[in-house]
Amino acid sequence: MKLLLIGGGGREHALAWKLAQSRAVREVLVAPGNAGTAGESRCRNVPVPAEDVPALLELARRERVDFTVVGPEGPLAAGVVDAFAAAGLRIFGPTRAAAEIESSKAFTKDFLARHRIPTAQYRVFTELQGALRYVEQRGAPIVVKADGLAAGKGVVVAQSVDEARQALADMFGGSLGGAGARVVIEDFLAGEEASYIVVAAGTRYVPLASAQDHKRIFDGDRGPNTGGMGAYSPAPVVTPQVDARVRAEVIEPTLRGLAAEGRQFTGFLYAGLMIGADGTPQVIEFNARLGDPETQPILMRLDSDLLELLSAAVDGDPGRAPPRWKPQAALGVVMAAGGYPGAIRKGDAIDGLGGDFGSQVKVFHAGTALAGGQVVTSGGRVLCVCGLGAGVRAAQAAAYAAVSKIRWSGMQFRSDIGYRAIERENRGNPA
Repeated sequence: MKLLLIGGGGREHALAWKLAQSRAVREVLVAPGNAGTAGESRCRNVPVPAEDVPALLELARRERVDFTVVGPEGPLAAGVVDAFAAAGLRIFGPTRAAAEIESSKAFTKDFLARHRIPTAQYRVFTELQGALRYVEQRGAPIVVKADGLAAGKGVVVAQSVDEARQALADMFGGSLGGAGARVVIEDFLAGEEASYIVVAAGTRYVPLASAQDHKRIFDGDRGPNTGGMGAYSPAPVVTPQVDARVRAEVIEPTLRGLAAEGRQFTGFLYAGLMIGADGTPQVIEFNARLGDPETQPILMRLDSDLLELLSAAVDGDPGRAPPRWKPQAALGVVMAAGGYPGAIRKGDAIDGLGGDFGSQVKVFHAGTALAGGQVVTSGGRVLCVCGLGAGVRAAQAAAYAAVSKIRWSGMQFRSDIGYRAIERENRGNPA
């Protein structure tokens, strides 16, 4: 089979790498891909932008693509699945209507309220003054979210009223373009975050391995939110009891609700959750695709054929090819450009990628490109270096050993990815 994978980030490198391992796959076209996908066996980059739906459709027809997988949220919101399905082409991902579960935070909060799915109290605003009055009323900490897609940068967890005021002024002032024209303000939730992702086909689904990511730029979960500075799998906070509650209280009512509203969901449904001290899950956000950087450690642990799973879901029966998991933990460290998540410099040469990192490490590219035969930086999050180990501590050691061998001017990364799980391991309570 010939596959088309849409996207060019770290998530897409991991997907291309795993899809290419399927015995049924002859070639994976990656549009547009990055320097990492360019070097993967049985993968070929094609210079088609991920959100150019007509060009992607033409590419799929010209190359006689058998199956397409959508990586990022932008093409989903642009209706790429609708266009491919209308042309009779097999594609894995939700329709534009179903993907609104991610593309509009206001829609999602109202959906959660309609279907009585647990989430934080909230209000939606389209003008600054009303939003400011609400923040004064609720106090801090409080969460300010741009309604639209903002590449992981549209959420501010304000620790003070002044910080919330500034976030509102920035969003309504156009700092995120149209994404900030409508704003959701919600109460701050205490607990531990977890990423719970399922492969869904209508109301049928199979869960992937749990994961936890680190959104803040600096060690100790300090500093501004980013798209994610690292992740590990499994997430010890998702105990068997929590897993059962997430399925019953979040995943199943969400899939039923989407189907009932004419938005039947086929694709990766990602629930970003806050798990309370008593094990109660509350929804922070939904994504209509795999998370980044959670995808990288999750797929490091996948021990079965990803294409079989996704193809079964498109056929309406994801349970036909349930995933199998390696017993090891996996942990990924994001290496970012200097200045991220703000203004960054591109074009810096990356040294050390040709080293021998061993069989327990994989370096996934995100914001990279090829220039004169050299891999250079081309985005904010540049690499995600993943390690496997018997536990999170061992996986962390493998990942950071590889990180220490890679260099470019101005690079930055956190030194504490996985610290919560390691604290549990130190207490002798990995669950």
